[in-house]
Amino acid sequence: MTMALFDRRAVRAHRDRASRGLDAHGFLIDDVAGRLLDRLDDVTRRFPAALDLGCRDGRIGRRLDGRGGVETLIEGDLSPRMAALAGPRALACDEEALPFAEATFDLVLSCLSLHWVNDLPGALVQIRRALKPDGLFLGALFGAGTLRELRDALYVAEEETAGGVGPRVSPFADLRDLGNLLTRAGFALPVADADRITVSYPDPLTLMADLRGMGESNAVSERRRGLTPPATLAAARRHYADRHGGPDGRVPATFQVVFLAGWAPHRSQQQPAARGSGRVSLTEVFE
Repeated sequence: MTMALFDRRAVRAHRDRASRGLDAHGFLIDDVAGRLLDRLDDVTRRFPAALDLGCRDGRIGRRLDGRGGVETLIEGDLSPRMAALAGPRALACDEEALPFAEATFDLVLSCLSLHWVNDLPGALVQIRRALKPDGLFLGALFGAGTLRELRDALYVAEEETAGGVGPRVSPFADLRDLGNLLTRAGFALPVADADRITVSYPDPLTLMADLRGMGESNAVSERRRGLTPPATLAAARRHYADRHGGPDGRVPATFQVVFLAGWAPHRSQQQPAARGSGRVSLTEVFE
């Protein structure tokens, strides 16, 4: 039996804990939610029935306000405490085992949740099946390069103080792989693009507090258990500042956010031309 990469019980516990004070730490979630909804605004279609998957406390629902022609919004989160803070049609549900019938929704949105899923291809297949034909999926998740400065500082600090390195920062998929997953999951017209967001912090501990407050603490199954030893934490702070800090004493934190878009197949959609159907010779074009 293969060990799961992520401890989903820890992910749920981190979300439950973060539900108590998300407003104080959720600025990055709000930023990414805005960018995701901007992509929805670019689509000249109406989506009466929608699902917000990984809704946290209902942040996207409060921003929708009729955008995309959404009339009914179902919100779901792995954390029961988060779902309890969302809208009247919210429920606790697992991205790895969606409780919805096929062809239920016109639109599925997911903001910064799917990077904690063990079987991302399977989750995308379930999302595609939950969409009606010609329904749209729009998602955002952290990609490769996210928290590279923190990963670097912790790696050096653990080698220095603990004699070995444990997985302190979650591994993230890269843009190309995520785009290919959309195709593998059966989406039509898949698109994947990325934004790089750099946040400036007064010190690494403030960054770590924000990650905890967002529910983004380490949930890798093979992570080191317990509190980080003071010596390791002090070394990580020092290396973070020395290797990445600016002249003003502040430190950057990089987040790569990958945006995914794909449509449930429908016969009305544009289809690629059949192989061998070209009528112009490339030899003629380049002569």
